[in-house]
Amino acid sequence: MLAQPLEYYSQSAFERISMKAKEIETPCVIIDTATIEEHFDALTSNFPWADIYYALKANPAHEIIDLVNAKGGCFDLASIYELDKVLSHHIDPARISYGNTIKKRADIKYFYDAGIRMFATDCVSDLENIARMAPGSKVYVRILTDGTLTADWPLSRKFGCQPDMAMDLLVKAKTLGLEPYGVSFHVGSQQRDVGAWDNAVATVKVIFERLQEENDITLQMINMGGGFPANYISRANDLEVYAAEMLRFLKEDFGDTLPRIILEPGRSLVANAGVLVTEVVQVSRKSNTALYRWVYTDVGLFSGMIETLGEAIKYPLYCEADTAGTGDESEEVVIAGPTCDSADILYEDYKYCLPHSLKEGDRLFWLSTGAYTTSYSAIEFNGFPPLKAYFV
Repeated sequence: MLAQPLEYYSQSAFERISMKAKEIETPCVIIDTATIEEHFDALTSNFPWADIYYALKANPAHEIIDLVNAKGGCFDLASIYELDKVLSHHIDPARISYGNTIKKRADIKYFYDAGIRMFATDCVSDLENIARMAPGSKVYVRILTDGTLTADWPLSRKFGCQPDMAMDLLVKAKTLGLEPYGVSFHVGSQQRDVGAWDNAVATVKVIFERLQEENDITLQMINMGGGFPANYISRANDLEVYAAEMLRFLKEDFGDTLPRIILEPGRSLVANAGVLVTEVVQVSRKSNTALYRWVYTDVGLFSGMIETLGEAIKYPLYCEADTAGTGDESEEVVIAGPTCDSADILYEDYKYCLPHSLKEGDRLFWLSTGAYTTSYSAIEFNGFPPLKAYFV
């Protein structure tokens, strides 16, 4: 399957990307900033009842930080290194949250000393560290949710705790001198089932009610995480549908007076703005009778395409050779990266169709690759440099 770029990008956006692609060596990601602006505006117009905290891990480029900052957005961070980068843009610490539940005691203090006063947690030891290193701060507890069947990149198991433990932690937070502020959850990245938010909101409602009734604790915030989709091969509902349904879920449980709502978009903000430009390094067969050719490109699992692990994310693919007007037939292929690691195979079970005439030096364009490509790219595995990024 080959995508047509204009199904995913406006004519002007793809022209900007195409012009830049002619000037540069592969592999690289080209990011269209106008597309990110459009996506940010869509978020704020569809979710006027929520505060937008950009999940920096999706793409930590300075250009994107500037854009989000100029739009009045906030930032969800996961490390002191991300904090240093964001603070270098003179962003108000009040617009930053420390959303990682796994953190060193020294890093909590680093955030606190920088002026950050909102921290995520999901266990007793971390909560006690926050109380010790960030006294008086607001804390919100992340609960476990189950979106594994409908999210392309699930985020359960490692993060969050059961609701009963979440209530215990919020009660303990008060005794430790912290402010029990709210509850967070994440239903999974690239979540295609809008209903996944419904169950999570219902669970949060129970936590709010029980803490109020049994402990006289009034929670003020729900962090609904990210999970909104990008345009990959498996399409999802439009953002408008997510917004309308999520608001309905909230009003069913909380009425017209909602607590503070935080959203943490990452993929949905930046993914569609990027095109990963790659070059074919080699085309071969494993035997004279092999059914499938192997296509090796100059980008692989360790140089920006880690989300192809388990073939979880299937990016739209565009090949210039397919538009040469030769009437060349396409055939299913296996696609792999350039490193000497046998795990560096992008797609073997899922078969993309590429032209039979495809050869060394031809370019492939992976669409919707603005998120989790440069930020996942390894440094010097087999000597390959990190994935370069250009902005237009």
